[in-house]
Amino acid sequence: MMIILLGAGGQLGREWQHFLERSGEEQYDFIPYSSSDLDITRSDELAAELEKRQADVVINCAAYTNVDGAEKERERARKVNAGAVSQLAELSTVLGFKLIHYSTDYVFPGRAEDRSKYPQGYGEDHPAAPVNFYGQTKWEGEQAIRAKSSNFLVLRVSWLCGAYGANFIKTMLKLGRERKALQVVNDQLGSPTFTSSVVQHSWTLLQGGHTGTFHSTSGGLLTWYDLAKSVFEEEEMEVEVEAVSSDAFPTAARRPRFSKLNTGKIASLPGCEIIDWKEGLRRMLEQL
Repeated sequence: MMIILLGAGGQLGREWQHFLERSGEEQYDFIPYSSSDLDITRSDELAAELEKRQADVVINCAAYTNVDGAEKERERARKVNAGAVSQLAELSTVLGFKLIHYSTDYVFPGRAEDRSKYPQGYGEDHPAAPVNFYGQTKWEGEQAIRAKSSNFLVLRVSWLCGAYGANFIKTMLKLGRERKALQVVNDQLGSPTFTSSVVQHSWTLLQGGHTGTFHSTSGGLLTWYDLAKSVFEEEEMEVEVEAVSSDAFPTAARRPRFSKLNTGKIASLPGCEIIDWKEGLRRMLEQL
C-alpha cells in the first residue's frame, strides 16, 4: 500500500509520521510532504505528483488553521481549506485513491443553549452553521469531498492537541514557567482531541474499509479554564488561574460557546477507544 501524507509538517502530520515510522515500513510505503515540499493550492503540481506516485491512500493534514487570520485572509483560507480540497476529491475519483481529510467542530453553530439540547454533543449529521469564516471554509471543503468522491474518510476534531507543533496545552506549559498567574476563558465548552488518538482512529477506520464522516475527540466536557487548571495540577506547577469570560480576550473571529462532538458512531466500532480527556492529557504530558 502506498500512502501519501500531505501537510506533514503540522502537529497532526508529524503525529502521522511518528505513527507510520513506528508501525513498520514493511506493511506499506509512505511519502510525507510538508507544505513547502508540495503546496496543495498549486493544482497542476499537486495533480502531477499524485498521478506520478499512484497512491492507494492520501492523508490530507494540510489546512489553513489561523482562525482569526481567516477573517482577513479570506481568499487564502478558502483556497487551502476548500479549493484545494475540492481538487483532492476529484483526484481521488480519477486516480482511485482513498482520501482521508480532517475537519472541525467549528462547522457547527456552537450555541450555548445547545449544551442542554445535545448533552452528548453534535452528531455527524447535525446541520452545519459556522460562526466564523474558518469554519465556513472547512465546511465547504467537506461538501466538496462528498460531492466529488465516494471513497473518503472525513474526521472532525476539536481543540487539537499533541506532542508536536503549537497548541493550547503546550502554550500553558510555556506560560506557566514564565508567570505565576494567568487568565483563561471559562465560557467555551468542548473537549480536546489528542493527535495520537485521532491518528489511531483514522488508521482503524482505514484498515476496516470504512468510509464517511466520523467524530474523533476525547470523552467528557470542559472549558479552556478547566484544561489549563488540569495541566498545572498534573505538572505540579504553582500557577494561579483566573476564570474570565471570552469578552476579556476580543478576537477577530467569533468562537463557539459549545462545540462538543458526539463520538457515539466511532465508539461503536472495534478498536476505536474514546479516552477520557484527563487520561488523554496525562498521556500527552508523558509523551512530551
